[in-house]
Amino acid sequence: MQQLDQLKNLVIMAAADGSLAEEEISLLVDRCAELGLSEEALEKAIAFALSGEAKLRFPVDRQQQDQMLTDLMRMMAADGVLTEVEKRLFALAAAKMGINKDDLEKLIDRLIT
Repeated sequence: MQQLDQLKNLVIMAAADGSLAEEEISLLVDRCAELGLSEEALEKAIAFALSGEAKLRFPVDRQQQDQMLTDLMRMMAADGVLTEVEKRLFALAAAKMGINKDDLEKLIDRLIT
């Protein structure tokens, strides 16, 4: 999966609740830098997420799937508000990638401990 697609997925999650909080934007900027992407790439990802064309792209590699779910969870938590839309989007992503409940719980446990 390409870095720009990863960034787009994060922006989609950040915008899922209808707004981009300062904490979410900060996390997006940091993740953009970690992925080696430019500010222009972030602007494109934001425009994509706010368009009617936005949809998540799912990696097929298990390591990339875990990274995507980790990134999505961090984005969900960034503004301190966990909305129903965000939870549904996360559940959909996990289901579409075929992540079973036990593996998902292990991933969540790793993140919160």
